[in-house]
Amino acid sequence: MGVFHAFEEEGEKDADSMLKFIKLAWRNMWRNWRRTLIATVAIVLSMILLIFFQAFMDGTDQAIYGNTVRLYGGNVLIHAPGYREKSTRLPMLPVADTDAVLAAVSSQPNVRAVSRRINTGGLISNRDASHAVNITAIEPEIEAPISLAAENITAGRFLTPEDGDNILIGQALADHLNVTVGDRVSLLGRRKDESMRQRSMTVVGIFNLGLGEAEKSLLFMNLPTAQTLYNLRNQETEVAVVLEEIGQEDTLIDAIAPGFPNHEVDSIYTLRPEFAEALNTDRIFGLLFGGILLLMGGIGILNLMLMAVFERTREMGVLAAMGLKGRQIMGLFVLEGSFIGLIGAVIGCIFSWLLVMWVGQNGIDFSAYYEDIESAGEIYALMGTVLYPAISATTIILYGLAAVVVAALAALFPAWQAARREPAESLHFV
Repeated sequence: MGVFHAFEEEGEKDADSMLKFIKLAWRNMWRNWRRTLIATVAIVLSMILLIFFQAFMDGTDQAIYGNTVRLYGGNVLIHAPGYREKSTRLPMLPVADTDAVLAAVSSQPNVRAVSRRINTGGLISNRDASHAVNITAIEPEIEAPISLAAENITAGRFLTPEDGDNILIGQALADHLNVTVGDRVSLLGRRKDESMRQRSMTVVGIFNLGLGEAEKSLLFMNLPTAQTLYNLRNQETEVAVVLEEIGQEDTLIDAIAPGFPNHEVDSIYTLRPEFAEALNTDRIFGLLFGGILLLMGGIGILNLMLMAVFERTREMGVLAAMGLKGRQIMGLFVLEGSFIGLIGAVIGCIFSWLLVMWVGQNGIDFSAYYEDIESAGEIYALMGTVLYPAISATTIILYGLAAVVVAALAALFPAWQAARREPAESLHFV
């Protein structure tokens, strides 16, 4: 029992000493409040710049790549076995158990829409010209609220469930064929048995995404019409899933793929590797730039902590003369730096979050920087004229923790240098 009480008393003494140590560091930090304020403001400004930049980049990614997946099908695409290997040829392989797939996907979180599709290759022509197209048959009643083409109709209207021999094309293709709403064109498409089927179709709508040549190959029609034309009655070649945000694809695939082993469940980045490469490059650039901003903030903090520590070298000598060891003195100043980093990080995170929320509600309007959508280029055409910065709370917290670590490390080196001095040398330091 005596040994137990001895350990208990020793533990209480250690806890009491630690509490006094923390109080001493806190008091010392505010002894020169101007210096502390300058260091804190430096961290706050670095945090605001870093977090808003990250929110800007995340908002850009969500806009550009989110619109890209909406245009080309969805975040997650489900096909019959063998599709993945021949995806560039748009093989006409019917998906089995479509209703079961739809039910399973619809029950998952973060799913914005799920629809049936048919994708095949073809040729559109009239007396003036012809052009190869990707024919995409859709369910208009499901895709109208999420379709990028539906949001950018410049003439006519979007498709409806009642449409028969009607199609929707892009402005670039309409210009190439010299057609407008109401004109008839000839559409040649590949059937399930690889034979070709030709049909006269009417243009009911024209959309303009500002994608130039990439827009020429886009053609949309009603799903029931395509099922009849291309020998796929009551069948589809694809189930397309649109999610709330990009980056949620793997979670959905892990949830549904085990239940459908006879299906190929892929993200759009698997079927279109160029999208994945562009997104990864974008994110690497963002991380590098964010790291540079954090490093710049760390250098500023290091400079301030160097000044603060070396100005107090004599104080360190007094502490050493009173019996504090070098590691204790160093720990005291590192703790002060951590406190400064913590205060700056908390204030910076709060102000950054409020700024992102405010700007995110109103958006950043880029329309004044280009006269029309064609002058913006393909990337900005997909992004739209208004950008909405967004960032997760987890990312903000991680950046806040990083700022605390940077501040502590910035205080570590000067504190270590000063703590190595002999007490007599420190007392006579000028």
